[in-house]
Amino acid sequence: MPRLLVDLTPLRKNRDFRLLFGGQFVSLLGSNLTLVAVPYQVYLATHSSLWVGLTSLLQLPFLITGSLLGGAYGDRVDRRALFVGSALVLALLSGALALNARAAHTNLFSLLVLAALAAGMGGFAGPLRSSAVPVLVAPHELVAAYANFQVITNLAAVAGPSLAGVLLASVGLASCYYLDACTFLVLAFATFFMAPIPPAAQPTSAKLFAAIANGFRYVRQHSIAKAIYLVDLNANVFGLPRALYPAMALNVYHGGPQVLGLLYAAPGAGALAMALVTGWISAVRRRGQLVALVVVGWGVVMALFGAVTILWVGLTCLALAGAADVISTVLRNTMLQNAITDEYRSRVSSIQLAVVTGGPRLGDLESGVVANFTSTTFSIVSGGLVCVAGVAVLVRRYPQFWRSDRL
Repeated sequence: MPRLLVDLTPLRKNRDFRLLFGGQFVSLLGSNLTLVAVPYQVYLATHSSLWVGLTSLLQLPFLITGSLLGGAYGDRVDRRALFVGSALVLALLSGALALNARAAHTNLFSLLVLAALAAGMGGFAGPLRSSAVPVLVAPHELVAAYANFQVITNLAAVAGPSLAGVLLASVGLASCYYLDACTFLVLAFATFFMAPIPPAAQPTSAKLFAAIANGFRYVRQHSIAKAIYLVDLNANVFGLPRALYPAMALNVYHGGPQVLGLLYAAPGAGALAMALVTGWISAVRRRGQLVALVVVGWGVVMALFGAVTILWVGLTCLALAGAADVISTVLRNTMLQNAITDEYRSRVSSIQLAVVTGGPRLGDLESGVVANFTSTTFSIVSGGLVCVAGVAVLVRRYPQFWRSDRL
């Protein structure tokens, strides 16, 4: 069984990793409430999947800018202090979203602005967390550490949307945002008690934007990093029809907030089940091949999700996609962090976060636009099939990724 179940060694051995792990878990629960509440609020106000996609797209430049700045500062400043500060700002923004939701009529402009600012600050904090993990744990514990984070990420992705569906149906929108604000305060409290995480080396004299440019230059010359980013973008842009979940819940499955919560929670349920049995991933030899194969599987089940109108079949497809995503995420993170130098770790992590979180937002726009001009079903099915074709193109373009061995 030790080779099957997730390895908890990093949690047992490292106090700071436990603090980051626990605080992040609580905050992820709150973030998943907001993940459901914002598109639901937009859809109620506009009755348009296109607007849901545009809302996500408007967050993208804020998210990317925040991510790049977070990566640059993370290579220059104590990351622990940045953890605390960013969590407090996110708590304030969630509180502002709650106040807007309590108004008699939704102020759509305020909702879009606050959601965009929250995405930017979330982008700022993301690379700090990702780049801190290799510092907190031993190199041979890296796969286990990322697998541990996949467990809490997906547990939150199940519990958060499910709770959001209940809250939206019973208490109201504002409750989701208020709870999110409280969870960010918990994260700030937990990370405050971590030991400082100073830069690995004395910061260079390069100006901030020059340092960001150096990070992009490093990635551009790194074939494995480029392939990892493109594989992830392919899956999220074409194979993640998240913006269509409200339309699926209300118009295809003829349900309400509870069904919407189930659609958001289903990928997390499958991912959580897989994350609990990730012990075998450390022994995988051909990591690039497995990543490519599970992304193909993701595209196939997403196409099937769009083709069916039976709720339990659709939820099963989403759960299978989530399970495939865990394998891909753990392997991609491990491959990337093992392949880069510590000097660039935060900046490369910031680019990775921009890809991982920006891709779904581009996917929201892609699926929303296609659905607007065709249909919800065509948008989801065609996106899944394009995802499969994209993997074939990328494997041919980057054969070194397909052949990459365990490092």
